[in-house]
Amino acid sequence: MKKTAWIFFVIGILYASYLLLLLSIPYLEISRGVDFLKTKQLIYHIKHWRYSFYIHVFSSILIIISGLFQFSKTILNKYTRIHRISGFVYLVTTLLISGPAALVMSFYANGGYPAQTSFVLLSILWLGSTFLGYYYLRKKEYEKHGKWMVRSYALTLSAVSLRLYSYLFNVFQLTLNPVDLYILLSWASWIPNLLVAEILIKRGLVNCILSNH
Repeated sequence: MKKTAWIFFVIGILYASYLLLLLSIPYLEISRGVDFLKTKQLIYHIKHWRYSFYIHVFSSILIIISGLFQFSKTILNKYTRIHRISGFVYLVTTLLISGPAALVMSFYANGGYPAQTSFVLLSILWLGSTFLGYYYLRKKEYEKHGKWMVRSYALTLSAVSLRLYSYLFNVFQLTLNPVDLYILLSWASWIPNLLVAEILIKRGLVNCILSNH
């Protein structure tokens, strides 16, 4: 049962990554009139925001896919080199590239202070949990390392859940004005993910994966 659930999870994440890739391709034009950037005309001229946006957009898929390899017991126990390389890519890209870019972007988020507060908290928690995952890895405390990486990846997947909830709200025609809807999405994109991560940790998922570390 667990194996089947894992297979569906992997397929779901890979499909979501494919959709994110499709959404990212138009931004290769580096033009202010593309999709989401149409809502950012007043700040597009701000260089640190603009650079952060493109960095975050083009690195997000790499983080999602590299992070996925961290939670396969088979890869961890039989293909440790893949686990280590993908883990290195995940840590470096999150801590030094995409995470800082996301933090810069969060101060300029649509929706005003409520949404900005949400995304600032998300960015700080994402960077913090990832750093703690690295910290405990260096100390060879693998159980704590695994737990913090689960939390980190749950926050990574906020990029997926944000778009999923946005799609579902459109399907069910949720009657909220655009600003209120975006504020709701900003909080819903990561809080449920973190709650699910804590439930999985409490149920011993990490201990199961690391049992043969």
